[in-house]
Amino acid sequence: MALEMRSVCERCNQSVQQEGEAYICSYECTFCPECTNEMSSICPNCGGELVIRPRRIGKD
Repeated sequence: MALEMRSVCERCNQSVQQEGEAYICSYECTFCPECTNEMSSICPNCGGELVIRPRRIGKD
């Protein structure tokens, strides 16, 4: 099962690009770097740790 690469921060609705920096919890809640910092890297939905989302490498 692949990660769901959401394109919007769940807190501020700012766009987060697939190749850009974004943070997720184990449930794939997605947040921009600014909101993640303001929330001390804790997901407001589940209380889990927010970690940097891996980037996908495009296929040639």
